[in-house]
Amino acid sequence: MRRYIIFILIALFLLSCGKREKGKTITIWHQMQIEAREVLERACEEYSAAHPDLKIVTLYKETEELRSAFQTASLAGGGPEIVYGPSDQIGPFSRMKLILPLEGLFSTDSLEKFDKMSLTYFEGHLYQIGDRIGNHLALVYNKALVPEPPKETDELIRLGKQLTKDIDGDGRTDRYALVWNYTEPYFFIPFLGGFGGWVMDENARPTLNTKATVSALRFIVALRDSFAIIPKECDYDMADALFKEGRAGMIINGPWSWGGYIRSGLDIGIACIPKVSETGIWPTPMVSPKGYSINRNTKSDILPDVVNLIYYLTSPSVELEFTKVLGTIPSRLEAQKDSVVVNNPIISASKEQLARGRLMPVVPELRAIWDAMRPAYQAVLGGAMTPEEAARMMQEEAEKKIKEMNE
Repeated sequence: MRRYIIFILIALFLLSCGKREKGKTITIWHQMQIEAREVLERACEEYSAAHPDLKIVTLYKETEELRSAFQTASLAGGGPEIVYGPSDQIGPFSRMKLILPLEGLFSTDSLEKFDKMSLTYFEGHLYQIGDRIGNHLALVYNKALVPEPPKETDELIRLGKQLTKDIDGDGRTDRYALVWNYTEPYFFIPFLGGFGGWVMDENARPTLNTKATVSALRFIVALRDSFAIIPKECDYDMADALFKEGRAGMIINGPWSWGGYIRSGLDIGIACIPKVSETGIWPTPMVSPKGYSINRNTKSDILPDVVNLIYYLTSPSVELEFTKVLGTIPSRLEAQKDSVVVNNPIISASKEQLARGRLMPVVPELRAIWDAMRPAYQAVLGGAMTPEEAARMMQEEAEKKIKEMNE
């Protein structure tokens, strides 16, 4: 009997130790680039150290992979407790009932501490709390090659012809005036706006078969083929590498990249994407917050811990760490008044571009529009389709995909 009692006591002790060791785990899926990822991981480590019963796991996924993987996992009853990303994923996630409304989880007083632009509402509910606002494209220039950025596209072309050179005389271009991921529709949007167009109307109906779309497509092709100031082919990684290597005077990219350029030794400036000379209109990059949402499958016993973690990750101190590394605009009003933000010329220039952007729609129809734009857009770049044909195809495909989505 004595042995039996001792055995039971040892078993109970080991069981209780196992529970303490296991504790609670919160998983975050995100699509932050490497510099931001490091800040997130440090912040989570610090929070775990202050809450030893809580384990935080962060997992990076590329943006499109994150969307599809989260949808699959959440629909199956699983997935991470927290998903982080741009605001345009909110419409599809909420329509599919994959994420929780947040207005009942965060107090009114706490939400008032955020810039309103960082709180993403959809159909009357709050579904995302942003840790930064903007997330917009801008013109980044290497001051060693471009002391003053061009203000208009005609000036961009004139400067571009001077900057784009075959330096070693081997018949191949060694330095370009401008690089960016122009093969992706998202990076085409500023110029669509600069020619007076946009992706949808106020009722979420696609507006792609327009003169603006045709003109913007022609302009991108002309920069490459007629003026020859951008590479013949250029995806995100190629543009990023060329700029970091000093082989491009300018790049169009977002705040997630600016810290990396500084750390690579470049003396950079930020400016608005040049005004379209033909129209007199400033390009309109999409503006959106990035932030945190909560999976509907989050267990009730850990939900308060998830809420507290999000509030910590969006605290002024953590947001300012992202600002120091990335030059992002924090979402907390208190942080926006900090000298780290106020005295940063890159952030000041970023705000100027922010004011000329347009808010990214969060409706699910935007996903159908992206999918409809990409094949036709890339067909124009490949010479297989005219801009007029592409504009018609984009519109037809977008209408078709939206109809299928709503059936």
